[in-house]
Amino acid sequence: MDFNLTEEHLMIQQAARDFAQNELLPGVIERDENQTFPTEQIKKMGELGFMGMMVDPKYGGSGLDAISYVIAMEEISKVDASASVVMSVNNSLVCWGLQEYGTEEQKQKYLPGLASGEIHGAFCLSEPEAGSDATSQKTTAVDMGDHYLVNGTKNWITNGNTASVYLVIAQTHPELKHKGINALIMTKDMPGFSVGPKEQKMGIRGSDTHSLMFSDVKVPKENRIGEDGFGFKFAMKTLAGGRIGIASQALGIASGAYELALKYSKERKAFGTEICNHQAIAFKLADMAVNIEAARHLCMKAAWDKDNHKNYDVSGAMAKLFASQVAMDTSVEAVQIHGGNGYVKEYHVERFMRDAKITQIYEGTSEIQKIVISRAVIAG
Repeated sequence: MDFNLTEEHLMIQQAARDFAQNELLPGVIERDENQTFPTEQIKKMGELGFMGMMVDPKYGGSGLDAISYVIAMEEISKVDASASVVMSVNNSLVCWGLQEYGTEEQKQKYLPGLASGEIHGAFCLSEPEAGSDATSQKTTAVDMGDHYLVNGTKNWITNGNTASVYLVIAQTHPELKHKGINALIMTKDMPGFSVGPKEQKMGIRGSDTHSLMFSDVKVPKENRIGEDGFGFKFAMKTLAGGRIGIASQALGIASGAYELALKYSKERKAFGTEICNHQAIAFKLADMAVNIEAARHLCMKAAWDKDNHKNYDVSGAMAKLFASQVAMDTSVEAVQIHGGNGYVKEYHVERFMRDAKITQIYEGTSEIQKIVISRAVIAG
């Protein structure tokens, strides 16, 4: 067991940290308040290689490991979770899914643009009646011979309006239930594809979340990922890796809130001394530090499992379950340590608290993670 980061990992960490502080921090409060998508920042993230970190260099990616991805996600999320969720979806769900299961033609066509950040992608699974129960897909993809005819609605889609490439999960053979689901590559310029209004969200307000509507959209057969009926398995395999990204996002939110709380506690005075000298505050900081370190180890373990081609379904679920709870707990305590200042925007921690909640919901709620973990525990 080696807990040291390599020289390359340390360089990636520093590059991500510098970018977050220099490019994301300026204007982050205003972007949150105005629900402004970080267009220029995402473009620069692509130029730095953060949008296709695990993509093979032959497709224009950085060719890095999952541990590098966790490190970069934490640093970006320490400052702007809205930017990091764009990065997470593009890396974990879209690029990885295409590289792992797409045809060579599909990889050549879509990965270079996605990996460079020139374009970015969206993963379309959730529906009005199919959130945690992903088997209940109402969006249909009727086999018409040389193409599919797609009809339906997708909800809560990150990058819903700004994406260029959409991986859409749809039901082709209802009688086969989850074994009749397909994954299709769609683009926004396809006739019948429309985007609903932007969602008014509590947190990650700078990210672009929309419903998508499909009305007789013709999708060529060559845009199907994998064999007929592979869609549900594709979604579950892809989401398992996506949970490592969201766990890392939660870790970053917790780390960012903790660092601000620690700094503030050394500056703010009450009863004649800095508040960090009061045991009530000192113990909060101790709990934060322990929980963040534990969350970081879970994220790294899941990434290590992925890098070493081990099954990471459970380790990814554990990382997401724990890290998202740590993000919520730490951000709430960070607001408490800031007192009244924690409740106003300029100190950032109220935004961390709002952003933290979604990490317990998207890409599998905490309850779904417990189902995954408990089944594995019971099966032995």
